Amino acid sequence: MKNNLFMIVTIAGIALAIGYYAGIQQDTAITQPEPEIDLSRPSPLMLPGDTSQGLPPISATPAGTAHPGGEHPPVSPPPQTGRAHLSLKADPDAKFTHFRVGQRNVKQIMADGDHMWVGTSGGVIRYNINTDDYRLFDLRSGLLANGIFHISKLNGRIVVGTYGGGMAIYDEPGDKWDIYNIPEGLGDAFVYDVLEMPNGDVWIATWSGANRVRGGALDQRDQWDLFTVENTAGGLPNDWVYGLAKGKNGEVWMATEGGLARYLDGKWKNWNHEDGQGAPYALVKDQIQFANDPADYSKHHTRQKNEMGLQEVDVAYNPNYIVALLIDKDGSVWAGTWGGGLAHFDGTNWRNYTVTDGLPANHVFSLHQDPAGRIWVGTSNGMAVREGDAFRVYTTADGLFSNIVFSMANATDGSAWIGSFGGVARLAQLP
Repeated sequence: MKNNLFMIVTIAGIALAIGYYAGIQQDTAITQPEPEIDLSRPSPLMLPGDTSQGLPPISATPAGTAHPGGEHPPVSPPPQTGRAHLSLKADPDAKFTHFRVGQRNVKQIMADGDHMWVGTSGGVIRYNINTDDYRLFDLRSGLLANGIFHISKLNGRIVVGTYGGGMAIYDEPGDKWDIYNIPEGLGDAFVYDVLEMPNGDVWIATWSGANRVRGGALDQRDQWDLFTVENTAGGLPNDWVYGLAKGKNGEVWMATEGGLARYLDGKWKNWNHEDGQGAPYALVKDQIQFANDPADYSKHHTRQKNEMGLQEVDVAYNPNYIVALLIDKDGSVWAGTWGGGLAHFDGTNWRNYTVTDGLPANHVFSLHQDPAGRIWVGTSNGMAVREGDAFRVYTTADGLFSNIVFSMANATDGSAWIGSFGGVARLAQLP
């Protein structure tokens, strides 16, 4: 796709609020080099800059400007409110306007009317697409962690899952965050997804199992359940749960580090690489970007390799890890794996898509279905849209801010919002 199809205006408020503005590029293609980053350790979801407290902000400085002595000026907290384009004197109608958020990941974006909620590893930002106003919510706003994994709505309220700070629900009238953590019944302070079911049950994905809050009674401790590998007799294949999705028949699908799980009417079933999920190592070993072995840096990954029979693999490959999960409109399951490509499950059979089939990379970090029903795939080396049984790929050469794509959402004005490593881009018109 050519650049004229990518009419990009990045959320200037994100860069300003996080305090990592490093210069503006307008009406030009991206020329900055890809950031050097090692996605092979310690987890595909924990990149440099991901901490519960966030890294200290750096004062705004145009790209290429050096401070005396090569040091940064005194650190001050990033502003929490403002007018994004006005504050940075940026042209909101520029063909390309790129703002950077430094060593930050944009893990989640959600559209809510005129607002776009953007979750980063330095806080969550609410941006008004009509007025250009933004607000940053972070530790100063009552969150217990700045790292944001998840954003959605729960009973009409904004809910975020954090990196080490539990689940937070925004009380807009009181302008405060209600926190639910381990004392309230949460399995773990690391919350990766939240799902509200039609019957009112609330499911929460944590790194120590999956919570179910019956009837959504969050303030009643006796209504909280925690499902683990142990108490489900292996029905939940792994306690690290990365994603949740609602099925067509009322089932709950779960993405874990040990494969795909399904919970329906009190019964569990699961699938992993042995069942067909993820491409075989022999097929993709020459396509793996990351040569470092995560097991060299993490006891957790060493154990996972042993459990999955991958002792002979010494690169960043484990097709049992489901990093992204999407239930298609037809009810079938799409699973983004860690090195094993994109897996599709129709309820009986698996089909795996890899670089050989047109994907830009086999590490799949995000999945999104747009209003037209097309599936967008965010990978470690670009973004792809599935058209028929083929993929059209977009990279920085086409105007993406970064090839490391973590999130995507569609705004009410028809634009698409892409979250990546180091920034967020607004695509005024989808191709």
